[in-house]
Amino acid sequence: MKIAIVNDVAMAAEALRRVVASTQEHQVLWIARTGVEAVRMSLDNRPDLILMDLNMPEMDGVEATRQIMEHCPCAILVVTGQPQDNVNQVFRALGAGALDVTATPVLQGKPGGDSELLAKIKTIGKLIRHSAEATPLRSAAPAERSEAQVSTLVAIGASTGGPSAVARVLSGWTPPPGCAIVVVQHIDETFASHFAKWLDDQLSMPVRVIADGDELVPGTVLIARTNDHLLLDQNYRLRYDAAPRDYVYRPSVDVFFHCVAQHWRADAVGILLTGMGRDGGEGLLAMRRAGKTTIAQDQASSAVYGMPRAAAELDAAQQILPLDKIGASLRNRLGAKLNSGWEPATNL
Repeated sequence: MKIAIVNDVAMAAEALRRVVASTQEHQVLWIARTGVEAVRMSLDNRPDLILMDLNMPEMDGVEATRQIMEHCPCAILVVTGQPQDNVNQVFRALGAGALDVTATPVLQGKPGGDSELLAKIKTIGKLIRHSAEATPLRSAAPAERSEAQVSTLVAIGASTGGPSAVARVLSGWTPPPGCAIVVVQHIDETFASHFAKWLDDQLSMPVRVIADGDELVPGTVLIARTNDHLLLDQNYRLRYDAAPRDYVYRPSVDVFFHCVAQHWRADAVGILLTGMGRDGGEGLLAMRRAGKTTIAQDQASSAVYGMPRAAAELDAAQQILPLDKIGASLRNRLGAKLNSGWEPATNL
């Protein structure tokens, strides 16, 4: 891949250059020191992937990501020092279209930094090439049936641009009694708990990550938290499974949606939001064939129209809606209400 580096710290930019140059399959296309330079250079010579810092003079990485995705879209990986200390900026960048986040490897940093970055680059390369294919699901191990009084399940899948899209769909909403919400967002497990905390700050209902064996919880948003796939078993327990191991989308929206179609007998709504690739389309189709309500985000409001496009091509979505209409459709479908006067905690 042709890879660009955007970082105003010379030492960090050099560290990234060395990591990319250490491989035979990648090359450094250019290096920008500011967000303004990055936008201009992307327009002149668009790379396959940009390694984007967050804190830079003139224009930060969030705005640079937003402008690049609007004018000359390409894959963007946020690479920044101590991402856990910049949670709001990270999720703003992910909402603007960045695919993932990782820490900047330094010239003499801790072991493993280079390999972690290269692993992220490899995964994004697979996404760009659309080389992964779905693998048949395995049945989860039996467990005791959940006693939680859940009558409706809302299953949401998202990838690129997903964090802010999920927040907008669910913001200001009190779900009706018996409604459980599960979100499968493509995000590395090291940042899943931060995503849950960030989303909890945006919503008026509690948000928490899912532990293996958890039950569905009414009135709570549950977030997949590992790089393994999230499953719903026949006893309505939430499980993690590494298989299919070669599936590039982790955790996979398709895997979870297929489980809902196969095992969930009550009312359900499947929502597929913005994202690169085709994950979720086939699962959404399975949900529709199982008699569930299915919704996909439209092209105009998607940060990347990959996953929703796959759903549209398969005729998997009963409704294809702009992001601002999906929440209203969901609430009308479930007969829920908005919290009057409530506003998100931060700008999305």
